[in-house]
Amino acid sequence: MDISRLRGSIVPIITPFGADGQIDEETLERLIDWQIASGSHGISVTGTTGEPSALSLDERRRMLELGKSAVGGRVPFVPATGTNNIDETIALTTYAAHLGVDAALVIVPYYNRPSQEGLFRYFRAVAERVDLPIIIYNIPGRTATNMAPETMARLREACPNIVGVKESNKDFEHTSKVLHTCGRDFLVYSGIELLCYPMLAIGGVGHVSATANLLPREVAALYDLVVAERWQEAMDLHYRLLPINEALFLETNPGPLKWAMGELGWIAPHYRLPLCEPSPANQERIRAAMAEYEFTNAPVAKAVR
Repeated sequence: MDISRLRGSIVPIITPFGADGQIDEETLERLIDWQIASGSHGISVTGTTGEPSALSLDERRRMLELGKSAVGGRVPFVPATGTNNIDETIALTTYAAHLGVDAALVIVPYYNRPSQEGLFRYFRAVAERVDLPIIIYNIPGRTATNMAPETMARLREACPNIVGVKESNKDFEHTSKVLHTCGRDFLVYSGIELLCYPMLAIGGVGHVSATANLLPREVAALYDLVVAERWQEAMDLHYRLLPINEALFLETNPGPLKWAMGELGWIAPHYRLPLCEPSPANQERIRAAMAEYEFTNAPVAKAVR
């Protein structure tokens, strides 16, 4: 189990849909190729940014197949395979392992609101059934449950293939305790765009940032600059990215992101309900933030040529 490559900007790719509502496979492949050419360190699909709850299990399997094929081993492929149903999570994660992915991102079960003991048993059940590195996805704003650092430490001790966590948690006291209780070699990624730089500063190994769908070079450079110990340049880039990081979360992700990518002509910005485009007022705010950046060398979706 080689986890040494699971570092840097692991991009959570959107799920592009065509006018018929089906997955736009050609655009997905183009986006992945462009991300890798732009210096992104890894690729993920069907995470929050990929609208997994709008996809059927068969569609999620297809996204795993498409992602694995498009990445082609050039960078790590870390798809999200979690649901709030243990059998479905095990089935998807097992399928990912069968395809030969590098790791799986498994979300804390949403809506169920389990206890810490329930979380421990859930993740242990997944880890024991699948021979694959597992990265916990802790996002209490979406799941209504926060996994405690002590629970993560129990899981790490009980399950050697639980190797890290994507923390979408604004509480840095919590994240510091994760690194302290689980060990400084536990792989911690920022799942909050405004916290990518400070997460690296306290010992994180990278980030899973929706903004990388728009600015892959810059989001990857944030990690590269820190590794090179060019801290001032990394800090400057952190603040340079702040306006777009804020704008993309004026409404629920990936609504604003898909709209922005549609404005640039990169995708046909189709959604599956209940997600939809941002309000006209927020569209203007996103457009104003976008005006501060240069978007170059991007793919053009077949549907919008």
